Amino acid sequence: MENLLNEAALLAARRNKQAIGQKEIEEAMVKVTMGPEKKSRVRTDKDKKLVSYHEAGHAVVSKFLPTQDQVHEISIIPRGMAGGYTMYSPTEDKSFISKTEMLENIVSLLGGRASEALVLDDISTGASNDIERATKIAKAMVTKYGMSDRIGSRDFAQEKSYSEETAGIIDEEIKKIIDWAYAKASSILREHRDKLDQVANVLIEKEKITGEEFNSIFEQE
Repeated sequence: MENLLNEAALLAARRNKQAIGQKEIEEAMVKVTMGPEKKSRVRTDKDKKLVSYHEAGHAVVSKFLPTQDQVHEISIIPRGMAGGYTMYSPTEDKSFISKTEMLENIVSLLGGRASEALVLDDISTGASNDIERATKIAKAMVTKYGMSDRIGSRDFAQEKSYSEETAGIIDEEIKKIIDWAYAKASSILREHRDKLDQVANVLIEKEKITGEEFNSIFEQE
């Protein structure tokens, strides 16, 4: 929090403001969590297209998942280790998360990879973190939260060891969730390919768009 406010104060000072505003808080939050923008990094047109479609994939898929938060900002400007990012605006504080929401979180995470495969007929290493996070959620659903009918409500996450047969079943259940989510993401993107292209093209041109700009694309006929 201290780092965030320090960064926000610096931004406000550079803009000759007398007080820190919401815009400075938001920009500082992104910088603290993801690192500074690396606008000087030279990228090919091919790389820009790949990152644009990857991030557009996340955003468009999320748009059509009822449990997911609204898109706040999309950027293809590199920050830290990330080639781009999609930020969301939480609409409410949540004490619990449902099975449907966890499934749709996974669908959203796999939207980038699904977009690359659909548009570029290839996939990149840029989706590795998304896959890791999606797999972690799926594993928790199966082993911790009892959300697999085949496994039941037993909490395997607390057990130090279990049989190879059980481990195999757990892996199969995790794979089933991931495969379903990837197919769902791909289906959404095929159905809304025109919007995916529009979002990606704006990102290629502008490198960063707000949630309002993103939503306006879906209001166009």
